[in-house]
Amino acid sequence: MAQSGVRVRFAPSPTGYLHIGGARTALFNWLFARLHGGSFILRIEDTDQERSTEASARAITDMLAWIGLDWDEGPGKGGPHGPYFQSERRELYRREAERLLAAGRAYPCYCTREELEARREEARRQGLPPRYDGRCRQLTVARRRDLEAAGRQPALRVVAPTEGSIVVDDLIRGAVTFENVKVMDDFIIMKSDGMPAYNFACVVDDARMRISHVIRAEEHLSNTPKQVVIYRALGYDLPRFAHVPMILAPDRSKLSKRHGAVACEEFRDAGYLPEAIVNYLALLGWSPGDDREILSVEEIIRLFSLDRVNRTAAIYDVEKLTWMNAKYLHAMDLDELAGRVLPFLEAAGFDTAGISRDWLKALLAVGRDRLRTLGELPDLLRYFFEAPEAYEEKGMRKYFKPGVDALLAEAKAVLAAVDPFTVEAVEAAYRGLAERLGVGAGQLIHPTRLALTGRTIGPGLFDIIVLLGREESLRRLQTAIDFINASAHNEALT
Repeated sequence: MAQSGVRVRFAPSPTGYLHIGGARTALFNWLFARLHGGSFILRIEDTDQERSTEASARAITDMLAWIGLDWDEGPGKGGPHGPYFQSERRELYRREAERLLAAGRAYPCYCTREELEARREEARRQGLPPRYDGRCRQLTVARRRDLEAAGRQPALRVVAPTEGSIVVDDLIRGAVTFENVKVMDDFIIMKSDGMPAYNFACVVDDARMRISHVIRAEEHLSNTPKQVVIYRALGYDLPRFAHVPMILAPDRSKLSKRHGAVACEEFRDAGYLPEAIVNYLALLGWSPGDDREILSVEEIIRLFSLDRVNRTAAIYDVEKLTWMNAKYLHAMDLDELAGRVLPFLEAAGFDTAGISRDWLKALLAVGRDRLRTLGELPDLLRYFFEAPEAYEEKGMRKYFKPGVDALLAEAKAVLAAVDPFTVEAVEAAYRGLAERLGVGAGQLIHPTRLALTGRTIGPGLFDIIVLLGREESLRRLQTAIDFINASAHNEALT
């Protein structure tokens, strides 16, 4: 339950995926609420009937839940200020619009889209700002009846100031002044189809949901003076505003799909951890006040402050996120990690029914050092689940030289007799064999690794042997010996 008057909200439009920038905005709101013992409200702004979908709304809520941003009021939770879908609040917007109409603070506009565009084009041609000229403000009752009889459905426009200025006291950017003559005209608050315009619905909802702080992306700063006009016209108290910096691509252009993954779903499906994503997003435009980069959620909540949010744009760096994700993977409890890995192994087609939890934990203990995402695991450690179908070309040239088949046969005989079959015993037997044969240990280790895994790089060889087990290791060694002999025979024939 909320312990303070702090109430913040995240209000996405369900017209696509949850963008990394939207997730960062949601996170800042959630952190602010949790820091102050307040409430975090989720509201779905689905008044764009052509583009909004239920599937997108579900995807957004699923991703917020996956990241761990639990909301106190909203879809699936309810609350005293619902409903939390704007499409279900149309009657409220209609009543508030009629209140402005009755007070003379709004008026019906019968101009068609084509007429408005023609006037805007004429203004641009004359070098004037493309503003609405207010012509419908003075229409007589008779003229309005004539237009409606002709089939025109009016939109509603608010009577906006054209003199003076509006000063937004932004908690991040300080005082931002907007000259009304430059930014304001009588803008639409209700569309001709009866749906509210964004700025109107946003204000009505924020006021009715008792939002105390509006923390949102910088791109909405230009909407704020219009919203202030609506707040004042309706007699609502203003919330505090805070506009967080943009997230730009490394080349400082607008972040888009051409820069790689930008949707939370993509990161989830690639095997990024929600803890790492939260940690990374928190540091996109905010600083804890020192050089720490790995922070728990509890630490971030305790240290979070809007005073430490930068005014300048944050630079998106997926490599930094990947580095951070690896740090979390390497530090995670093995039992927890094993549980998170299983879905990725199954998605890769591996038969996990016969895998014991202890074996998987032992595998992860020796194999996660090079792991950066859970999605990399199936390919990185595939040879633990499937015998190699081929050997690395450069490895064969380097290690499958004449006479190596005899060395592998000696190794096979030694492994068959090792008892107990432990990492320590296998290593002692291998090094003892190298000494007896008068060869360097590497002359045995490298071709054996290639024979067992098909690769030249991986975890320690003796860990690999024990994890594969005696029987499988011997079988793979024999396969490699047969392959080397067949290759030598073919070369002799040619």
